[in-house]
Amino acid sequence: MNDERTNVRREECQQVHRPRVSLVGSCLFAFLPLCLLSITIGGCHKPSVGYDKAQMAPIREKMHEIQPLKLEPAEPNQAAVEPNAPPATMDLSLEQCRMLALENNLSLKASLISPTVAAARLSQEEAKFQSAFYANLNAGKTDNPSISFSDQVTGSQSDYLRGATGVEVPLRTGGTVRFELSDGRTKTDAIGTQFNPYYGSDLSVSISQPLLQNAGRWVSTYSIRIAAYDRDIADARARLDVITLLAAVDRVYWRLYAARRDVELRQQQYELSQAQRDRARRLVEGGQRAEIEVIRAEAGMAQQLEAIIIAENSLRDRERELKRVLNKAGLDVQTSTILVPKTEPDPVHYNLDRSRFVQVAMDSRMELLELQLQLLQGENNVEFYRNQTLPVAVLGYTYNISGMGAAQNDSFDMLLDSDFTDHQVSLQMRVPIGNQVAKQRLLQAIYSRRQLLATRANRQDVIKAEVLNAVDQVEANWQRILAARQNTIVNARLYEAEKRQFEVGVSTSTDVLDAQFNFANAQSAEITALVEYQISLVDLAYATGTVLGAARIQWEPIVPPADAG
Repeated sequence: MNDERTNVRREECQQVHRPRVSLVGSCLFAFLPLCLLSITIGGCHKPSVGYDKAQMAPIREKMHEIQPLKLEPAEPNQAAVEPNAPPATMDLSLEQCRMLALENNLSLKASLISPTVAAARLSQEEAKFQSAFYANLNAGKTDNPSISFSDQVTGSQSDYLRGATGVEVPLRTGGTVRFELSDGRTKTDAIGTQFNPYYGSDLSVSISQPLLQNAGRWVSTYSIRIAAYDRDIADARARLDVITLLAAVDRVYWRLYAARRDVELRQQQYELSQAQRDRARRLVEGGQRAEIEVIRAEAGMAQQLEAIIIAENSLRDRERELKRVLNKAGLDVQTSTILVPKTEPDPVHYNLDRSRFVQVAMDSRMELLELQLQLLQGENNVEFYRNQTLPVAVLGYTYNISGMGAAQNDSFDMLLDSDFTDHQVSLQMRVPIGNQVAKQRLLQAIYSRRQLLATRANRQDVIKAEVLNAVDQVEANWQRILAARQNTIVNARLYEAEKRQFEVGVSTSTDVLDAQFNFANAQSAEITALVEYQISLVDLAYATGTVLGAARIQWEPIVPPADAG
């Protein structure tokens, strides 16, 4: 009898389990089209930029191959090719150069986009408390085994379809409130079920609130404050880039002015050398001088011609440098347009108050403002990571109303009557053993802030030294202007005296050329002193975090197009 019972039970179990195999197979066949559909939908979006092997091949070849520069020798005695039209000349004032640089400089354009990026990140963080609507739909088929009263293994199958919609509201206290309405339909072959199919619905309100870690408004808004500081840091860096660009434009402009004046000076000296050669030739033809005087004068002309070539090359370098900074359309570094500075130096002796300039620098230098913002970030980091060392404790409460019926309307009617309500309170705790990760993050935040404090103290000393050095340089360059003017006057008188001595036969062409050379150097030194004085004023303004001029500079972040390109 026992063997027969065992065989019967084995056969019953086999009969119960056979449909399962077919059910799993049917589910797989039903699930396979869904997988194919999801893959098809996921593959509908194609990126606009992909990996192109054809484009990468020549790039890789360039990485491992260095081409030689091919130089072709010029024809002997080849005359210079004259252009069809002389290069255009553009007169530029210092104010025009500043305006063009602010409008067109590529480096500044890139810098002015950074505040826009930081502002977008701040807006992203501020949106973290926006409510979210959610919905889900679940469908399935179950086949659960159970033991009947006859000590036999039986099974019950059910088909269900259940959906839920709700709204999730993040709280600034760190918690979350959720409102959810769910509805479902179930069909089963279980014995004793009065309604088949039957419908069930639930309406629930739940709240979850951290008590220790991540609790409170200050912690929940931490990322917003950090993003706000990052936006202010981006603004400070953009402002510094504007000041740096304007200072660079001023320096390049005055160096171009010096280079152009140097070319004019060398050409003037070349004309004076020609005049000396003509005087020597006239005296030689009159028998009053030897032929060597003409040779000496021609040697002086050759020296002046070389000086002109060097000065013109330096002038072209300065023009290209200014064109690069201005980046004006139609005026790139390859154009032959001649830039003529129209703003003249205005050397004025100023009363320089060192202590006032140092205070202005402490208030205006963007490096110090950036460090101050970073210190505020550091304070927030320390407090936030100190909160992260606390245990996790979450208090939750859920209020639920349930309904059920043979029809969906019956289920919702019971739900509205609130005959069946649930209350649930929960408390979850998690205490890391040792908690070394959070403790080390807190130490890192503390050390970083102390490093910033030391950096700020050092930066303040450096800025003070820069301001004082700039003031001393302004004073020194003013004294250079006075000395250079006196030197120019003396050498001009000496040059005129040597010419008269040459006329009466007391001195030679070499003496005249030496006096002329010294006179040219004195004029060049005066121009250099004037330009260096203007540049030292630019450096003083830069050291104090300001700009020269009476007009204020207004700048705004650049908002580029939001398209993918």
